[in-house]
Formats: sequence, structure tokens, C-alpha cells
Amino acid sequence: MPLALLALALGAFGIGTTEFVIVGLLPELSADFSVSVPSAGMLVTGYALGVVAGAPLMTALGSRLPRKTMLVLLMGVFIAGNLLCALAPTYALLMTGRLVAALTHGAFFGIGSVVAANLVAPARKASAIALMFIGLTVANVIGVPLGTLLGQNFGWRSTFWAVTAFGVVGILGIIALVPPQPQDNSGGIRSELAVFRRPQVWLALGMTTLGFGGVFASFTYLAPMMTDVAGFSSGAVAWLLVLFGVGLCAGNLIGGKVADRALMPSLYVILALLALVLAAFVFTARAPVPAAITIAVFGAVGFATVPPLQMRVMQKAEGAPALASAANIAAFNLGNALGAWLGGLAVTHGLGYTAPNWIGAVLAASGLALAVLSGRLDRRTARRTREPEDASSTPYATV
Repeated sequence: MPLALLALALGAFGIGTTEFVIVGLLPELSADFSVSVPSAGMLVTGYALGVVAGAPLMTALGSRLPRKTMLVLLMGVFIAGNLLCALAPTYALLMTGRLVAALTHGAFFGIGSVVAANLVAPARKASAIALMFIGLTVANVIGVPLGTLLGQNFGWRSTFWAVTAFGVVGILGIIALVPPQPQDNSGGIRSELAVFRRPQVWLALGMTTLGFGGVFASFTYLAPMMTDVAGFSSGAVAWLLVLFGVGLCAGNLIGGKVADRALMPSLYVILALLALVLAAFVFTARAPVPAAITIAVFGAVGFATVPPLQMRVMQKAEGAPALASAANIAAFNLGNALGAWLGGLAVTHGLGYTAPNWIGAVLAASGLALAVLSGRLDRRTARRTREPEDASSTPYATV
């Protein structure tokens, strides 16, 4: 695989770390700014909303720029946002810095997916996307725990200084290793927006929202599920998250390879497995060993969805994939918010910490239903394309 994919993965690592590391620093932020923990938690929500808004906005603004130039500019904004976080004297400025950094998230992964796919042969596009996203999975395994440890021992600002420094490494890697790719000649933003007239693009975005919503319905409440239901100590949760992260890395690579071989069949199987694993988690969460095994499998199956889902929307947005690809990153984050909200409703209404697993299973099954519908539309279109050709090849065809 090209070294340019390493540069993209480095950028993904920095972005993934800054997105999730805030969760482990909420007590420190709450104490430093004299706000409640739920108020500090709004820094997570604010970032997610920034991703949803920024993905189409930043991609549209850069639609006429060469892709490498746009990636460099996005990393520059990312660095500025984290620098503002490191220096922020008030909660409001910290939130502003989070929003600035979040604006780059969707566009970076969206444009980066297109760049990664163009670096390799057609038969390896999904695997290339998976290698870029490996930076995001490694961020969960290494970046977030180390960033949390750094912030707890040397102050939360040190975490943002470290992420800022890593952003500098990422931008230098992109400048040095990513080859120039010309700007799109597809007609600019109008052509990019035109792909949203295609029903299949919306079905692909729906698959992402529902499928990944299933992942976050369960994952959001993993810590209390493991302590209150499975019987783990609070200190064991960090190791369980590492186990989940290892599953993410493995699933991401597997998802890319199977998607390269057969995109839609891989989506059917992965989404079905995700629904089954989440349904099983309702029962396996009640004992430590089965719960730990399920967490690893859940991580693998959950993130195996990412390369094929990203590849599907790019496939259906052929001719103008950048904006649709970025919109799919927004769909992932919308799924995060939807799953966490629905899981929270279940817990709030007294259904227990395993109830989000049922909700996740239903969301994943709903994503599977959309995938089946999309596949049927593919086959119907293929039949319509073949019928005129078959008619013209018969000796009795009229002229």
C-alpha cells in the first residue's frame, strides 16, 4: 500500500483522538471551569454537531480546490481549533475551539476516502479506505487512553497541546507523502449536490445512520453495563475499552477486505451479524467472561461496517463523490447521536443497562433492511439495462 495512506492515517489518528479523549477529561474540565459534569459533557455533543454541520459545508467550500490542498487546509484548521482549546481561558472559548476542530472532521474523512481510493487499483479501494480509518481505530486503542492519562497527570491542557503537535505531524506527512490530485472536473458544487437526487445515495446514508446508530446505542452505556450488570470493577472498564478497540482495528481491516470482494453481500452479512451480536449481548452482559468476549466481537463487527458503508456511498455518488462521502461521515455521527439518545431513553425509563443492546439490534436490523432494499434496486436497474440489449440481439427485433 502507498505511504500516502500512512499520512492519511496519521491525520485520522489525531482527529479521532481529539473527538473521544474529552470523555475521559470531563471531571477535570468540570472542576477547572466550575461547571457541572453534564455541562462539560456538552463538549462531546457540540463536537458531534460540528461534524454534522461541517462535513457538507467544508467540502462544498473546497469543491474547486485540489484534494491535497484541501486536506492540508483542513489539517491547518484542525491544528488551530486544538490550539484554541489548549489556550482557552473560558468554557465558551473551549467550546469554540472544539467546534472549529469538528468542522474539519467530516470533510477530512470524506475527501480522504476519495484520495485513498484513488491511490490504489479499483479492486483494493475499500481496503485503502480501511487503512486510512485504521488511524481512527488506533486512536481509540492508544490515543484516547494516553491522552486521558496525560490530562489527568499534567492537566487537561497538556492533552490538547499533544493533539496539536500530532496535528502538525499529520499535516507535514500529507505535504510530504500524498501525491497531488487534480481538482474535480465534475462541475463544482452543483454537480456534487446533484448526486443527492439519487435515491440510492440516500439509502446508503440511511444504512450508515441506522447501522452505526446500533453500535453507539450499546457502546455509549458500556461502562455502567459492565460495572452494574456484568460485575466488573470500575478500574477494569479501561481494559475492556482496549479490548473493544482491538476488535475495532481487526474489524476495520476485515471489513475493507470483504467489501473489495463483494460489497453488498458483505454489508448484508456484517449488518446481520451486528444485529445478532447486540441481541446476544443482552444475555452475555450478565457474566464477566461472556461479556468480555462479546465486547471484542462487538468491536470487530461494529467497525467492520465502516469501509463497506463508506464505499457504498462513494459508489452510488460516482462522478461527484467528495460531498456525498463527507455527508456519510456526518451520517455516522448522526447515528452516534441517535443511538445514544434512544439508548438513554431506555435507561431513563427504567429498562436497565442491557436495554440499549436491544435498541442497537433493532437499529442494525433496520440498516440491514435498507441494504436489502438498495440491493433489490440494483438488481432491478441491472435487469432494465439488460432487457433492451437482449431485445436488440434477437433476430426478431424491430428496427
